[in-house]
Amino acid sequence: MADEAVSRRRRVPLPAVVLFVLAGLSLVPALICFAGEGARLHPALSDPMAGLAFLVSAIALAGSGAFPLVFARLARRDGGE
Repeated sequence: MADEAVSRRRRVPLPAVVLFVLAGLSLVPALICFAGEGARLHPALSDPMAGLAFLVSAIALAGSGAFPLVFARLARRDGGE
């Protein structure tokens, strides 16, 4: 009975997890740059708007991570899994 519960449990695809983790990691330097503390990381990040590149990257990575989730949901709905 425990095996049935594990097999029925929805699994999050590994690529989605990796992309969401990378998005979170990209968000950290973005927040640091927006707070004005980017110069502590690198002199090129001293401008607060330097965090915009990290923010855009975080959004793009999170959006890319949504695709495997949607595909897995569609596969479950069609009975593929």
